[in-house]
Amino acid sequence: MTRKQTRLTIIMSSLAVGAFAVGLILYAISDTIVFFYTPSEIAEKNVKPGTRIRLGGLVQKGSIVKESNTVTTFIVTDLVGTIKVRHEGEQLPDLFREGQGVVAEGAQGVDGVFLTNNVLAKHDENYMPKDVADRLKEKGVWKEGETP
Repeated sequence: MTRKQTRLTIIMSSLAVGAFAVGLILYAISDTIVFFYTPSEIAEKNVKPGTRIRLGGLVQKGSIVKESNTVTTFIVTDLVGTIKVRHEGEQLPDLFREGQGVVAEGAQGVDGVFLTNNVLAKHDENYMPKDVADRLKEKGVWKEGETP
């Protein structure tokens, strides 16, 4: 083999090993990726029950029901679509309330109720999660500085 062929073989082998390593890494993290959707996007995209996602939107006024110390149900809306959420587990954040932005991580059950054990609420009156605000702005139902 000539010197040029040896270099080319080393470079091609390195690229193949690198591509294989990247492929393994992507495969390994594919189970931990959590996508973000609004209620109307869940309906549009037909997200399969059991798929772990993040649901973002506003807590609909008059929808919070405490079933027990550890179980709370409420409705999340993007002012276009709604989805019922059942939160089981730790207490909800202190800033969780009606009409405020929320992100719930979990999966939709076969009955259409979104089951979650992790709820994030905004930290002050001027903040809404960026993804939620962007999606609501795209639909023309929320403007910065407005309280829905």
